[in-house]
Amino acid sequence: MLVNASYTPGDFFLTTITDLCPNTNYEFAAWIMNVLTNRSGILPNVTFTIESPDGTVLQEYSTGNIPQTTQPEWKQYGFYFNTPDDNATIVLRMRNNAPGGLGNDLALDDITFRPCGPIITSIIEGHGDTVNICEDDFSSFRFSGNTSAAYVNPAYQWQSSTDTGATWVDLPGETTSNFNSPVFSKPGTYWYRLVVTDQRFAGIRSCRIASNNLIINVHAKPFVNAGADRVTISGDSIHLAGTVSGEDPIYYWNPPDYLSDNRILNPVALPVTTTNYTLYSQSAFGCKREDDVTIKVVQAIFVPSAFTPNNDGRNDHWRIPYLDPLLGAEVYVYNRYGKLVYHTNSQVVDWDGTIDGNPQPSSVYIYLIRFKTNRPDMKGTVSLIR
Repeated sequence: MLVNASYTPGDFFLTTITDLCPNTNYEFAAWIMNVLTNRSGILPNVTFTIESPDGTVLQEYSTGNIPQTTQPEWKQYGFYFNTPDDNATIVLRMRNNAPGGLGNDLALDDITFRPCGPIITSIIEGHGDTVNICEDDFSSFRFSGNTSAAYVNPAYQWQSSTDTGATWVDLPGETTSNFNSPVFSKPGTYWYRLVVTDQRFAGIRSCRIASNNLIINVHAKPFVNAGADRVTISGDSIHLAGTVSGEDPIYYWNPPDYLSDNRILNPVALPVTTTNYTLYSQSAFGCKREDDVTIKVVQAIFVPSAFTPNNDGRNDHWRIPYLDPLLGAEVYVYNRYGKLVYHTNSQVVDWDGTIDGNPQPSSVYIYLIRFKTNRPDMKGTVSLIR
């Protein structure tokens, strides 16, 4: 709110507050800014008055002259007062004590009333106020609160928040000083607190005093992918292709046998027999996950010499089972006239005996396999039998 002062001192703001708690100590606060910044002028001077409806002054506070600054600058002013025993309704009055003219203009914002009661403490039993667990931990915790003797007949209410304390929701039925939490399994941040007031004012939310926050952090397990199963020819090396992500994860391969370095994601592997490698990972919060990859070691690449694409479900396709696509091999198949009838590059070999959907005749076809490594080319024939 922007206030342009009148030429004579007087009230510029008057309102009635009806939702406060009887017989309670409150902190009143408001933010004020002197809007005159680039030349001298009259300084604002504001008096806040808290009154009962009949005009009785409960508390009064004056800001004194609000200084001028080179840049707009907000400053908070506040004081404490007690509401009457029989009626919590109060009147807030603001008076500008300085005359109008050049200056004496101010901005007003964020008027608040905060109840000041006994300190309420809450804990997660055995853990303090914060717990870090992993997803799928399925843990439950016991929360407990403690109030001072100022509450003769306290009314308790546990609350939860899913937006880091921006909003709070009452938990149905949780109206004692202790609370057994739900089971936590999904990643997220879960906040809880205990609010307390006297039983006489249990229906007035503004009378509640809140405890410190209790926080349950449920952390996701790392993402772990050991890569697709691979085939390698005896004597050849192969790169593992692991992937790990998460909250500062560490990782390693096991067993470390025949690996260039078992603590990197893509070590060179030279196993002498078929080996199953497990990629283990653990996050900064102890959350663990693992994944496996099998490296099959074969003595040679077996190329089938015939197939029968007659749709009987047996040998309908020409496939080279141990030709790992990551070997980067390029495969050509020619008919007896030298025409290319099938080709694939760094892919699974799978020919159904057709060209553009047209079945090819029974015949002997010539294949050529070229490797991007130093492995020599492979040549031979395959019979298509119908």
